[in-house]
Amino acid sequence: MEIPPLSEVRRLTEKKRDAWWTVLLVDPVATPLVRWTAKYARWVTPNQITWAALFLGLGAAACFAQADWMWLIIGAVLYHVSFILDCMDGKLARLTGRGSEFGGWLDYVFDRIRVLACAVALMGGQYARTGDVVYVWLALVVVFLDMLRYIDALQIFKVRHSMRKKIKARARAARRSMENQHPDAVEQEQRDELHFMEDLLRDNPAADIDNTHDELAEQVATGQVSAAADEPENADGTTAPAREKVVVDLHQEFKSRFPWYGKFRSLLLRHRIRAHLISGIEFQMGVFIVGPLFGAVLPVTIGSGVLLMVFELAIIYKLLLSTRDFERTLAKYPVPEPVAVPAEVSVPAQAEAPAAEQNQKQGDDARI
Repeated sequence: MEIPPLSEVRRLTEKKRDAWWTVLLVDPVATPLVRWTAKYARWVTPNQITWAALFLGLGAAACFAQADWMWLIIGAVLYHVSFILDCMDGKLARLTGRGSEFGGWLDYVFDRIRVLACAVALMGGQYARTGDVVYVWLALVVVFLDMLRYIDALQIFKVRHSMRKKIKARARAARRSMENQHPDAVEQEQRDELHFMEDLLRDNPAADIDNTHDELAEQVATGQVSAAADEPENADGTTAPAREKVVVDLHQEFKSRFPWYGKFRSLLLRHRIRAHLISGIEFQMGVFIVGPLFGAVLPVTIGSGVLLMVFELAIIYKLLLSTRDFERTLAKYPVPEPVAVPAEVSVPAQAEAPAAEQNQKQGDDARI
């Protein structure tokens, strides 16, 4: 395999948006290592790196269990190296094209095992050293928060995906209903072509970084920026008539309430840092690296947990506002009226009676 230059490796393997801990403290080490490792891709696979990350994480847990400050420092270093390897497996998979669904599952499960083992070992060691039962509760809290953020992220993704599907379905149904009922007088808004701002920003990252969302929507509407059509063809394969492009932004209310957020987010994106500043990654690093390094496991763990919950609640609040935008968008498309089905010729009641009596009699005979 021909290894591309480091700049190209960065483009291929590093995420456009990532946690600030990863961007500042992991990628500068992990990406060059991935480029070097790719030279030996015949012998080193992403799954092997995933296993190595797990073993180092378990080694960190063993150090944490000793509870001595020197062992805590060694454990913190091992945990950070383990996290670097955890980032390398995905990068190597993207660079070499050797990723797999099983590898993704393995990475997720091993991450949870590492967090569980380190939480129990770190807090258990501190409990054995101090006898303070609060460390037992902290172990439970760390594991709970780690699982909560994953469940929350998964459910939010499902809700957002569901909202998009419902908007598209309602728009199609409303348009087809209007075309069937009034084929010569269909309003232009019912012929609109839907595009979602999230998709446009993903395809046009410069607009996301520069915080020019409104300008991008206008450019798409006027055809200055190309966007994939929602329904480019009719059902029979013929080309559909040109429709006005409409951009659906499910974050309008959030932007109107917090106008400063766009500039703040834009500033972070220029450095590939996502606005979710305290995510699960920063939470783990606070608990398993910062706390042990400074001998402040208790206060740093509590502080990291509080900050994680603050940002998770902010995301939930943003989702709440997004659902309101969803309801307003859905209301623009009227619910299609059900198609009337011609009534079948009814049988006269006098004719039905003998048949009903006969059926009843047969039923009575069967019960006897």
